[in-house]
Amino acid sequence: MRLEPTDAEAKLWSMLRGRRLAGMKFKRQEQIGEYIVDFVCFGARLIVEADGGQHAENGNDAVRDEWLTEQGFRVLRFWNNDILGNPDGVAREIMDAALPPLPNPSPAREKGL
Repeated sequence: MRLEPTDAEAKLWSMLRGRRLAGMKFKRQEQIGEYIVDFVCFGARLIVEADGGQHAENGNDAVRDEWLTEQGFRVLRFWNNDILGNPDGVAREIMDAALPPLPNPSPAREKGL
């Protein structure tokens, strides 16, 4: 990917690199266990994958995502056409996924949401 990224991978990397997205530090083509992920933010425990047609109904992706989830990561997958056609929506989804969940119960009132 580093030498010949797809258009979608290049677009996604231009959105994520240099802490451009909400100050999050992403790395690309990082090895986690036996897998190489497209993009990862270790601080948010968030993996972002750009998927083309080869990923449609790929059972290996489900096994891989399950293992990564067991390691404490959240995995987001975006189709290439979504990245290219709606980059603002993709960026919003990534930022939403990186936000920590609200505490339940609320520490201030000790009541649930």
